[in-house]
Amino acid sequence: MGLVGVRTAILLSVVPGLLAVAAILYAIRHTGLPRRAQHQPIRLRIRPVMRGELGRLFGAIALFEVGNIAATFFILRATDLLEPGRTTDSAAQIAIALYALYNLAATLASVPAGQLADRATPRRVLAVGVAIFAVAYVAFAVTGASVVVLAVAFIAAGVGIGAVETAEHSAVATLAEESLRGSSFGALAAIQSFGNVAASGIAGLLYTTVSPEAAFLFPAAAMTLAAFSLVLMRR
Repeated sequence: MGLVGVRTAILLSVVPGLLAVAAILYAIRHTGLPRRAQHQPIRLRIRPVMRGELGRLFGAIALFEVGNIAATFFILRATDLLEPGRTTDSAAQIAIALYALYNLAATLASVPAGQLADRATPRRVLAVGVAIFAVAYVAFAVTGASVVVLAVAFIAAGVGIGAVETAEHSAVATLAEESLRGSSFGALAAIQSFGNVAASGIAGLLYTTVSPEAAFLFPAAAMTLAAFSLVLMRR
């Protein structure tokens, strides 16, 4: 952004996207087919998935996803806070550097979170990740133009999403019966998708009509409820 500007930077991001497509196509062509193919009718079973402890898990995940706003809100919040006394481009560059810290923290947290989920239970890792995310949102809501505090909030959010994204799938796989596993992961993807749309829509409305603080306190409340729901689940 500093060298070529915002538009050119976005245009250049197409290059790694095309490389990713090429890598996926290469992997598909060089992956061996299974020797025995099991043909089963395609059925999406919703009611059995939403019962018992698995249903309670999905309820907690739904609360989390309603608070899982797009990470672009982090960049927007940081840019708005840092812009006084700086140019818009300078504030945006710092915000994107902080976003890089977010991604680095998510990457570094994913592997130990997965190992911890294997040793303990995925539900506990999920609850801790959601709780860390809630703290990060509160920090985004109450902080001022402090790069250090913003960096802590970005890193905490990265650790939270690294733990949550790892533990969500593991928790569903642990609780779902083998015959319901496909439907369970389909339900998880649907909850994630619709939850993200609702979360970003509500946060955007609050950001523009109420205040940026409200836009972050709302998802913090949703994630707090999600963390309590996970803690109250039976082993």
